[in-house]
Amino acid sequence: MEKLWYVVTTYSGHEESVKEKLEMRTESMGMQDHIFRVIIPETTEIEIKDGVKKEKKKKMFPSYVLVEMIMSDEAWYIVRNTPGVTGFIGSSGKGAKPTPLLPQEIDHILVQMGMSRMDIESELAVNDPIVIVDGPFKGMEGTINAIDLENNRITVMIDLFGQETSVEVEPFQVNKK
Repeated sequence: MEKLWYVVTTYSGHEESVKEKLEMRTESMGMQDHIFRVIIPETTEIEIKDGVKKEKKKKMFPSYVLVEMIMSDEAWYIVRNTPGVTGFIGSSGKGAKPTPLLPQEIDHILVQMGMSRMDIESELAVNDPIVIVDGPFKGMEGTINAIDLENNRITVMIDLFGQETSVEVEPFQVNKK
């Protein structure tokens, strides 16, 4: 059982309350080892009105919430029966489990939000072996040399032409080995 990302549909305008209720239910029912992150896909846009710059959050997909979870009967039941949730995308209904998002789909969404599929703080550590899955060093293996949480960057040591070389990558560009 691995944790994957699923798309949950909500009533229009209820995304925030669904997120709050789902996080509270996860906590109160002790499901933190099955339901991990609940995200409302948003981007920040700068709006100029009457000569004043204003940052405005805009929902990328209104009425949708992303949930990172290990799909089990209990986790599915908790998410599905959270007030404001109307269902899952990729489910035929009648109790069928939904299809998760593909890694490249969730990566695309999370990168636009400045996030990563991996929770860097809890899933990665210095000296962890990784594989680079995107960018000019795709397919190369290495070990984590440093993690820069502030700038969301990872320094990886790879073997390049027989020389140990350090390269900087973003979290979405690596997978744990």
